[in-house]
Amino acid sequence: MMELAQQVGATAAAVDWHAIAPELVLAATACIVLVADLFLPDDAKWLAMPLSAAGIIGTLAAIVSLIGAGNRLTLAGAFEVDGFALLFKGVFCVLGLLILAISFHYFRVGRYYQGEYYFLMLCSLLGGVVMSSARDLVTIFIAIELISIPGFIMAGLRKGDAKSNEAALKFFLFGVLSSAVMLYGMSLAYGATGELLLEGIRAKLTAADEPLIVLSVFFIVVGFAFKISAVPFHFWAPDTYEGSPSPVAAFLSTISKIGGFVGLIVLMFRAFPDVADTWRPIFALLAILTMTVGNMIALRQTHIIRLLAYSGIAQSGYVLVALALIEPGATASNEQAFQSAVIYLAIYGIMDAGAFAAAVAFARRGGSYFIEDYSGLWQRSPVLATLLAGFLISLAGTPPMAGFWAKVFVFLAAIEAQSYLLAIVMGLNAVVAAWYYLAVVKKMFFEKAELAEPVEVPAVLRVAMGLAAAALVAVFVYPRLVTELAERSLF
Repeated sequence: MMELAQQVGATAAAVDWHAIAPELVLAATACIVLVADLFLPDDAKWLAMPLSAAGIIGTLAAIVSLIGAGNRLTLAGAFEVDGFALLFKGVFCVLGLLILAISFHYFRVGRYYQGEYYFLMLCSLLGGVVMSSARDLVTIFIAIELISIPGFIMAGLRKGDAKSNEAALKFFLFGVLSSAVMLYGMSLAYGATGELLLEGIRAKLTAADEPLIVLSVFFIVVGFAFKISAVPFHFWAPDTYEGSPSPVAAFLSTISKIGGFVGLIVLMFRAFPDVADTWRPIFALLAILTMTVGNMIALRQTHIIRLLAYSGIAQSGYVLVALALIEPGATASNEQAFQSAVIYLAIYGIMDAGAFAAAVAFARRGGSYFIEDYSGLWQRSPVLATLLAGFLISLAGTPPMAGFWAKVFVFLAAIEAQSYLLAIVMGLNAVVAAWYYLAVVKKMFFEKAELAEPVEVPAVLRVAMGLAAAALVAVFVYPRLVTELAERSLF
């Protein structure tokens, strides 16, 4: 017994509790929300939202406390806190607060299980926060499943709606398939090297292992391609987004997707950079298909959520361009490609969540999600129309919003790496995307409104959208706000 107690004490001492403080705070918040929901009366279930918000703010405080503390490695090297991890932990928490703002009135006025929803959302958010620091195969897999599994349930919260049931079933089936494919790829990497830690895998890669590693990387990329809705693994996303409660669609399009990209970036840059020649063509093909198919189908959409779904698919293609630029040993161009991907993901999360927030605000009372009904929105609600226009302009990559810099940095990285074909395809797709984004803006500002009454927007949504729009304008005016963070996030 004495020896067992000494072993437990040594294990506890080996854990860097400060490094995992954000995860502990968020996990504790999820448990508190779940337990509190058991005792709250029906007319007070809405309190789960401010409890969740307080927990996310507490998580942000724990993240801030780690700034300047240097790189911290714990849990036998499986968990690392560095600039990259801190940046994305902060991004996930900020997006979590935006999703809470979108969710509050939506779930409060409907017949939804509010406590359960916020608990599931916090658990999925915890997966994203863990993913930022995951540095071994097991932790990455657990993190991506923690992101995904609550999403299956959240997508089907409208139990009486056939579309919601279909959304949840499609998401579940394709999610399980992608997890199996990804896990098989990870098992091949472990079998070839005998290592779970990403640095250990990289150190033990040999020429003899290359055929097996090529197969491993292929299956891992295919598994993550489902998670990030890359073409041709995207077919679940539009139906799932449309059938899910709209705040859940916003969550899947931002936090869930960015979580997948974070895992993919960590794997490719920490475990497999020396075999980049193998996976660059895969990412190049995925990028071209994803950008082009996403934008072309988005041109035909008449439903704002489906438009955002297909545009989100196209946005994934732009990030994949950055991943397709990595070359073994090309340090300068690799760093530029890495930073452009990080910047794009951070900006994309804010502008996409803002667009979903505006869509939810418009449809909340008397509106709809059909683009035709946005005609003359400027006359009914100038502020809402301006905010939505700002988010759409940012998604299109047009000044004066931060989305402009997101696309420019990826484009310049492609030019620096002399990948001119990717740069040309990206430029052409940006023009196509601007067409359907600006078509919605034109409808809001230059067409006559069929209804006269103003659109009522709750204060929580107004503040959230205002802060998101202000952040996008600030980054456009002073891009060093994000470029400095990206520089500090280099591995």
